[in-house]
Amino acid sequence: MRTWQSAGADQRVTVPWWLTAITALTLDLVAPAVTFAQNAYITNTDDNTVSVISTATNTVIGSPIHVGRVPIGVAVSPNGSKVYVTNYSENTVSVIGAATNTVIATISVDQNPYGLAVTPDSSKVFVGCGNTMSVISTATDTVTATIPVGATGVAVTPDGSKVYATSNSDSLLVIDTATDASTSISVGRNPLGVAVTPDGSKVYVANSADNTVSVISTATNTVIGSPIPVGAYPIGVAVTPDGSKVYVTNTNDDTVRVISTATNTVTQVEGQVRSGPFGVAVTPDSSKAYVSLTTTNAVSVIDTATDTFIDILSSGGLSPHAFGLFIQPAKKFAGTPGQPNCHGKSVSALAVNYDGIKGAAESLGYPSVAALQDAITTFCGG
Repeated sequence: MRTWQSAGADQRVTVPWWLTAITALTLDLVAPAVTFAQNAYITNTDDNTVSVISTATNTVIGSPIHVGRVPIGVAVSPNGSKVYVTNYSENTVSVIGAATNTVIATISVDQNPYGLAVTPDSSKVFVGCGNTMSVISTATDTVTATIPVGATGVAVTPDGSKVYATSNSDSLLVIDTATDASTSISVGRNPLGVAVTPDGSKVYVANSADNTVSVISTATNTVIGSPIPVGAYPIGVAVTPDGSKVYVTNTNDDTVRVISTATNTVTQVEGQVRSGPFGVAVTPDSSKAYVSLTTTNAVSVIDTATDTFIDILSSGGLSPHAFGLFIQPAKKFAGTPGQPNCHGKSVSALAVNYDGIKGAAESLGYPSVAALQDAITTFCGG
């Protein structure tokens, strides 16, 4: 295994000139994510908090984070540094710094914000509100644009070119992120949750009033085939990072159904889910799915290999909803895992882009430089 000498707490890493020349390989040009501990951020609507759960230990970390009134939607930025939370009854978005798990900003948006999503480059947040969509710059945590379409669930394509959002007009909105222009696609009644496949080819939409899921081709923005029957009142939708499955929560019959993306066939997660399944998200390695249970103040854990419930734990708050991508993504670095120069590229890019390795550790949410070292070692796989 290759090793490298870290900088001390007050020192900057020195890298050779030939490594700094590689910094054009930014953090976005990376191989697929690998596994290490991630946190799940659970919005608790009845006590106005967000709980943080370690997916490595399935335990609540620290005390609940107090946010605004009736928090529902949640989205972790792809770079892992911030968590955005919609406060439905306060018309605000709380910003949580992942490094400290404290609120670092509160942003006023339009009425009744619900779902939201962060662009892949972590530069913008699209917030679905009752009558409009607010666009937040993550650099300043301020609203920089307002799009005149109301929305509930929000998802962004992997290339960042389009936003797909469910609306109360029984349609799926398609927004061009370059121009903010929008078109619509007719889907089922009262669509809520929405998710895009990792390859960006398809969108899955939960039609709550029809008990179905619609599948949309992003190439043509048309519905593919007939809606897929799932369960009673589907709300949450999550695609596994490996793209093989879609998990759908059905609130009115207390089930979680699984759609195969290859065949669009449906199976049911086995075991006792308890009542009120609402939000659902999958770990970056696709091994586990987490489901918020609104009426039992709990979170269920699914083994995605067997599609069975393997654990249930306290949500850490009252009426957990967690509507959105509430699990931290795996940290990504420059370089290709398994290649001998992966470490050099990663260290060089971090040192330049974050003004030193210490700054990188702080900005990316690591508790120490040593923890960042471990993450790079894991990513590079050597």
